Amino acid sequence: MDLVSLLKKSLLFSGLNDEDLQSLAAITVRRAVSKGETLFSEGEEATGFFLLIEGHLKLCRVSPEGREKVLHFVHPGETFAEAAFFGDGRYPAEARALEPGEVLFLPRQGFMELMGSKPQFALNLVVSLSLSLRRFARQIEELTFADVTSRLASFLIKRAEEQSTSYGGITYLELGIKKGELAAQLGTAGETISRTFRKLKEEGIIELDGRKVTILQMERLQQMASRQQ
Repeated sequence: MDLVSLLKKSLLFSGLNDEDLQSLAAITVRRAVSKGETLFSEGEEATGFFLLIEGHLKLCRVSPEGREKVLHFVHPGETFAEAAFFGDGRYPAEARALEPGEVLFLPRQGFMELMGSKPQFALNLVVSLSLSLRRFARQIEELTFADVTSRLASFLIKRAEEQSTSYGGITYLELGIKKGELAAQLGTAGETISRTFRKLKEEGIIELDGRKVTILQMERLQQMASRQQ
């Protein structure tokens, strides 16, 4: 797929016409990433931002003691590190690939020049950052008010909406991340996530085989997720 078609998939560039997209494609760098690769580290100079085309990434912070806190999991079609354009111009977190994939890199200098000449770029950036702020606010609300079972149920439902196969009322999906990373995203411990999976399995709601999940009772899972709303 050509660069213009890939850029069109992003909300950040949804309001641009073909001429503007061609200008953007001219400064865009396409690159492959390998599993475990770090695209940038916390505190590094922000030379640009990214659009994830394929694979999954996590944005995290690592404490001086080596403890990791996952801030967000990035899915295909999402841009990330836009916030680094502001403030002190440094990346506020580390970006690490969870599996092989591909990203588009948009250099800061070239993009800022385009924003100066094309107001729609600046407007779309504000919209994108606003949506990111809402997403983080929703995560904080979920962590505050929802129990682990509800949060896990919501995650499974969202994952099923993103990528799954259904047959005869049964839904098959891949978690896409390790259980430890899922625990970090949901704000709990790995042992708690394992116990919650066992509980859902014992109640006949799901089946679990490694990272493969079979949802046997989607309606009950939706009822559990609704507790946090």
